[in-house]
Amino acid sequence: MPWDSSALDLDVYLTRTGASVRPPSLAALTDLLVAHARTFPFDNVDVLLEQHPGVSLEVVQEKFVGRGRGGYCFEHGTLVHAVLDRLGYAVEPHLGRVGDVREGSRTHLTLVVTLDGVRYLCDPGIGVPPLAPVALADHAQAPEGLWPHEIRETGQEQPGGSAWELWRRRTDEWELMHLVDELPARRIDVEMGHLWTSTAPTSHFRSALIANRHQVDPDGTPALVTINEHAITEGRAGEEPVRRTYDLAELPELLTRVGAHLSEDEAARLIERVRELRGLP
Repeated sequence: MPWDSSALDLDVYLTRTGASVRPPSLAALTDLLVAHARTFPFDNVDVLLEQHPGVSLEVVQEKFVGRGRGGYCFEHGTLVHAVLDRLGYAVEPHLGRVGDVREGSRTHLTLVVTLDGVRYLCDPGIGVPPLAPVALADHAQAPEGLWPHEIRETGQEQPGGSAWELWRRRTDEWELMHLVDELPARRIDVEMGHLWTSTAPTSHFRSALIANRHQVDPDGTPALVTINEHAITEGRAGEEPVRRTYDLAELPELLTRVGAHLSEDEAARLIERVRELRGLP
């Protein structure tokens, strides 16, 4: 099952995100990642509703660009991979281990882009992604966005060679996001990872609501809105986040605010699912 970007409607994607066609460069790549992050939310709504349509390019494009929705790493990575490929970038998908990297499965999709002989990690589907490519070099950093991110070389042997860790600093402490190996991912790897993530009883995507999107406030400050089954949290770079609980009836409007547009039927079913997650009758 090869990677194929021919089904992508590039013009429609660019119109939707506000990005433009430019020769491959670090600046252009950064702008594209920012435009994508500020257009499409990270969410697991379809998993909770048990209606996930799959992660083929055609399906993801229709869901994100056509229906005004978002998704998780396999979807974001599939779409951005196709866009970069069509724009002439040398881009290669890779899989990573999220959480406990000693025990976790390879169920995170990320991208490696080579520019002028330098390899960069691009991670549009990590949930709250770095807003710039991060060079695959020990202690290389991307300070842009809500939180700084850093690459660390582990020296651990993984499939394909050595391994790279992505860290982020939310407070005074650095936290490990994931470990990525050097083995190029195939489409079948993505299909298998998605199958486990969306259906396994132990997958956290089946037991909690996750929805968030980057944005920029009118004064230019990077911001983030995050929704879970209990509360909405709004944060700005350099400030303490503000959290409040919400009534279930607010949920569809809150999701629309972060870019996850639901039909009336989806909204009604999601409210009932979140009611169950809250343990309410």
